[in-house]
Amino acid sequence: MSDCPDPAPLDLAVVVPTFNERGNVALLIEKLDAALAGLSWEAIFVDDNSPDGTADVARALGMRDRRVRVIQRFGRRGLSSATIEGMCATAAPLVAVIDGDLQHDETILPAMVRALQSDPALDVVIGSRFVDGGGTGDWDKDRVAKSAFATKLSRRVLKADLSDPMSGFFMLRTATLREIVPHLSAIGFKILLDIMTTASRPLKFKEVGYTFRVRTEGESKLDHVVAMEFLIALYDRVAGNIVPVRFVMFAAIGLLGALVHLAVLAPLPHDTRDSFRMASIVATIVAMTFNFFLNNALTYRDKRLRGAKALFEGWVAFCLVCAVGAIADIGLAVFLFNAHTGDWVLAALAGTAVAAVWNYALSSRFVWGRY
Repeated sequence: MSDCPDPAPLDLAVVVPTFNERGNVALLIEKLDAALAGLSWEAIFVDDNSPDGTADVARALGMRDRRVRVIQRFGRRGLSSATIEGMCATAAPLVAVIDGDLQHDETILPAMVRALQSDPALDVVIGSRFVDGGGTGDWDKDRVAKSAFATKLSRRVLKADLSDPMSGFFMLRTATLREIVPHLSAIGFKILLDIMTTASRPLKFKEVGYTFRVRTEGESKLDHVVAMEFLIALYDRVAGNIVPVRFVMFAAIGLLGALVHLAVLAPLPHDTRDSFRMASIVATIVAMTFNFFLNNALTYRDKRLRGAKALFEGWVAFCLVCAVGAIADIGLAVFLFNAHTGDWVLAALAGTAVAAVWNYALSSRFVWGRY
């Protein structure tokens, strides 16, 4: 491995978004060094402050090999946004995105470079598992079926004959990227879908087959939340310009919170004005706590709070900024309870609805926005 950068102008930047991948950093650089022989390149690790010290490992490697760069992010998380930051941090004319788990085949990177250099009209080259020369490796039937379903949904939104719109392995011109970046949603984990659907013109693409490898180090990031993020990203491409996706999520969790509110309220004494007031206070506190933790895990996943101290402070801030909404909630509920002679369900739902927009606006700014 060379200890100094190639003096020639950069041909390529390889962006590697990471979270808990310390065991793969050095091996990936070795593989890139072998695959990209003859090219002037740099690798940019964009790490979401991994607890396992991935950023430190990459920095130590960068002390010996100046082709290795590190962006360590604090207070935010997400594969798409990390990828965007890395792609915008290079002066190279071409930029590739590859996972840090070694499951993508780095040996096809030179073919991607040649394709873009030989055809000025080409915008994107995509590593595909579903064209000649590609494959899903040792995937089980369940994962193959899920991927096929996601691909079918993606192609409906994409409106392009792309065999693998779910691919996270691709290369494009940085000039093309910079035109698109201001309009990207940066939601979820499929940045290619975001790029292809955001471009103001149909991007010309080429697919190159590769076989997906089995992870040997670290743990898979695939889980039910990632699947949900994919559906959210699809919604954002279809209707995000009409109703922002984050508000839709906040409102949906608010509806779940309303059910929690009713579930807590139902068994409590509420046959008199005073007893209903106390029951409403208890139900509101429980519902706000439920909403805080679910919003932290889902709505603000990219900014979510971690650790007991941050979570406690966030919960307190959430309760404080929503206090006016909660007071309006309880006040309106009590008023309607009296006006409608004891209709506590209507009263509770109306009070909750009035507080929703206020809660969203203030919590976005003062709970998760401050981080």
